[in-house]
Amino acid sequence: MSQFRALAIVHQDDAGPGVFTDAFVNAGIRLDQWMVSAGADPPADPASYDAVAAFGGAMHADEDERHPWLGEEKRILARLLDAGTPLLGVCLGSQLLAEAAGAEVRRARAPEIGWHEVVLEPAATGDPVLGSLPQRFTAFGWHSYETTLPPGATALAHSDICLQAYRAGDSAWGIQFHAEVSPADLERWTVNYEEDPDAVAIGLDPEALGRRNAEEIGRWNDIGRTLCGSFCDFVRGRLSPA
Repeated sequence: MSQFRALAIVHQDDAGPGVFTDAFVNAGIRLDQWMVSAGADPPADPASYDAVAAFGGAMHADEDERHPWLGEEKRILARLLDAGTPLLGVCLGSQLLAEAAGAEVRRARAPEIGWHEVVLEPAATGDPVLGSLPQRFTAFGWHSYETTLPPGATALAHSDICLQAYRAGDSAWGIQFHAEVSPADLERWTVNYEEDPDAVAIGLDPEALGRRNAEEIGRWNDIGRTLCGSFCDFVRGRLSPA
């Protein structure tokens, strides 16, 4: 049997698959990466992959004029969604997937930058991906935008600020929190926080955040690997012969 293949759509160097890579490797799924923002062609037709995951980035989902590739990525995600390809969107990737599914992406009433509480919705019980997580957990986020729930989608988690996870159809998931972030990427985001005007505006304290990161990241990475491992199990189960 040929090896399962997944495509990671990446928007910047320090916002790739992170610890999700471990889950794909452990599941025996080859993970190709496509830096879509660089203007390069994908390694192969995205429709040829068994699963596709789209990750985060400093750009916003409504900046199509500034980043023309955003429109093409949304069109690709819409086609994959229609085809039933297993999809996983993270932060910006979740917003792009939601917009492709018919949702509105807009500025949230407040940024979520740092650690915050996320609560699963009742519908998450038994969900193939989110059902593997605790009912309440402390998550890391770095975003100023939110998405409404796509038409016909199922809300799976929320924070005090916004929708944190959803399932569109039966094979596509979006998560607003950064379950994938590696310790190295998290350190870069924190050290370079001044590159984000919203982080500056809320008065982010990089030293305090760095201390909290050190306390939380090991536990958080375990949750991230569990979440992505459940997604990989779904992919394998959906595509493997009965």
